[in-house]
Amino acid sequence: VQLQASGGGLVQTGGSLRLSCAASGRSFSNYVMGWFRQAPGKEREFVAGIGWSGGHTLYADSGKGRFTISRDNAKNTVDLQMNSLKPEDTAVYYCAAGPTIATIHYWGQGTQVTVSS
Repeated sequence: VQLQASGGGLVQTGGSLRLSCAASGRSFSNYVMGWFRQAPGKEREFVAGIGWSGGHTLYADSGKGRFTISRDNAKNTVDLQMNSLKPEDTAVYYCAAGPTIATIHYWGQGTQVTVSS
């Protein structure tokens, strides 16, 4: 599976961004999809995940109530809608795919999100 993330950018505190990840290759709908992020000097961390059918979602506490993950298996895409952004959301965001959210097999190249204060 090849993953291509897009949609990052510079936004002010309180703004919104929508990240998108396009997948190609093996059967997209067979995989759990997720978004992770890595801020400078910090380890990569989980942000949100979604089950293969889209019926189950999981969020890190940092994004609950602000972020929404969704997927379209017909288009092989997974999106992350991020609202009420904070400076601490600044990071490189990566989309990922695997049999479970804890077992990632494929990573996208990352897209930079910068939230200015």
